[in-house]
Amino acid sequence: MDRRILAASIAAAALGLALVSPAQAADKPAAKEKCYGINANAKNDCAAGAHSCAGQATKARDPNSFVYLPAGACSKIDGGKLSSS
Repeated sequence: MDRRILAASIAAAALGLALVSPAQAADKPAAKEKCYGINANAKNDCAAGAHSCAGQATKARDPNSFVYLPAGACSKIDGGKLSSS
């Protein structure tokens, strides 16, 4: 392969990666927080001492069970708390 073609290919690949990387950084998921007291029956991510973990809540809106939400969303939900009761 001609060295000029190889050099041009490497430069084009580097430029392509440089253009893609910032877009991927913007697509990173937002920070998460635990929101207690808003789960549906058997629809929780985990709990504070009540049971072993995901999907084991025996009642809806269990104050010890939490669901992961994007940071800042819990305070917008009626009954949502950032800590167990």
